[in-house]
Amino acid sequence: MTQNNLNRRSLLRGGGAAAAGAAAVPLLGTPAGAAEQRPGGGVGHGPPAGGADSVVPTRDPLIEQRADPWITYPHRGMYYMTGSVPAYDRIVVRGAPTLEGLAHTRESTVWKRPSSGRMGGHIWAPELHRIDGRWYIYFAAGDSDDVFRIRMYVLESRAEDPREDAWELRGQITTAWDTFALDATTFEHRGSLYYVWAQAEPGIDTNSNLYIAEMDSPVAIKGDPVRIAVPTKEWETRGFRVNEGAAVLVRNGRVFMTFSASATDANYCVGLLTADAEANLLDPASWTKSPQPVMETNEANSRYGPGHNSFTVAEDGETDVLVYHARSYREIEGDPLYDPNRHTRVQKLNWYPDGTPALGIPIAEGESVVRLSPLDSPESFVRHGQGGRLVVDRVADRVERSQFRIVPGFLDPGRVALRCVDLPDHHVRVSDGSLVIAPYADSDEYGRASGFIRDEGLAGRDGVSFRLSEDPHSYLAHREGRLVVERPRGWADRQRATFRVR
Repeated sequence: MTQNNLNRRSLLRGGGAAAAGAAAVPLLGTPAGAAEQRPGGGVGHGPPAGGADSVVPTRDPLIEQRADPWITYPHRGMYYMTGSVPAYDRIVVRGAPTLEGLAHTRESTVWKRPSSGRMGGHIWAPELHRIDGRWYIYFAAGDSDDVFRIRMYVLESRAEDPREDAWELRGQITTAWDTFALDATTFEHRGSLYYVWAQAEPGIDTNSNLYIAEMDSPVAIKGDPVRIAVPTKEWETRGFRVNEGAAVLVRNGRVFMTFSASATDANYCVGLLTADAEANLLDPASWTKSPQPVMETNEANSRYGPGHNSFTVAEDGETDVLVYHARSYREIEGDPLYDPNRHTRVQKLNWYPDGTPALGIPIAEGESVVRLSPLDSPESFVRHGQGGRLVVDRVADRVERSQFRIVPGFLDPGRVALRCVDLPDHHVRVSDGSLVIAPYADSDEYGRASGFIRDEGLAGRDGVSFRLSEDPHSYLAHREGRLVVERPRGWADRQRATFRVR
């Protein structure tokens, strides 16, 4: 059995979840089938800002009105995408050779709910997986007489292209209880195929918890499922007590599982569960839940309720990509489930020095997002710190403070400004010879102080340098953990004044 989700560094999907009141419970199975997953790569494309981020589309949203988005790793040069449609009445798949292309390509309806009876209600959160040379779609469905009698089902296709009309319903994936169950995902790790899902367990006062079990085949579970996460923290229990929407990434000797929590309005957020890659993933003690959400509503960027994410890789085959949905407004009339504007969004997934994923904040539309790393300290990045000062370090947390956009200058289109991603009204500017971030002011003085001349790197073409508008001999430079203004003289100075755009 193979399910390959590899980029050049590692298996990109594996799984688990952190345990609060975890326990093992018995489980029922379903008939067998067979299962494979493999990514590809391609050529990156870049807007003027350049750098690794430029291989990730800056279009936001990437696709409108597609919640619970799932984008596959490239398969034979194609990305495939599915997600919930606002009518909750069908399953759709689209495909394109680039992430950006998914925004423009046709969409095929591969399965429609029956007009009545079982599965005739809400159709939720389909996921598309290729396992052992076949495609599988895991989805949740209600019944026509009770649209919220949600249970989990699976479709199978032997076609090479999942957009083809070749899908067969393989039936329900049953669990220990006939209760509300949804958001199934699957992944392979160390030769075993795992299934993770959300379910309401009798006797536990929550809407849904997370469970994991080994799979006997792509259409059946074997053995006992294990409860690995229960919503107990304040940020998991806003509106509803929910853990759901798991997605898995194996990297740096660990298995990372993101999940979504709370109600599907602006309270919706992303949590993180972590296990050692050598641990027994069916042991609830193997999993640790991070104490705070790793992505949540961001007022400054007008992104509300980010969640139900997945992961893929950019066309360069190396840059990790976070896929998620979010709204662009807070206020919702009626039940949030029937507000259609949870849009599919993508952004680069960064990593902290300790090897954990840095999801950051949901980023608004605009120029390519970049991080600036000085040539003399390649593991460090420019970021804003206490009092708005600009520092250079390894960014152990709050990755968004090290993310900028290179935008046109305010007084001269030949100049550029460096805009903060987390404070989009703030720009880097010179103040009394020091570099700080400061909110925009409609003045010539602000325009001059925040305008820089972007040059080819003083220490090589693989970097960029920024000259002051008012003093063409002075540059932004790294000096002893600070971003400063200085006039480079020797080669070491040129390296300190050259930044890789990453």
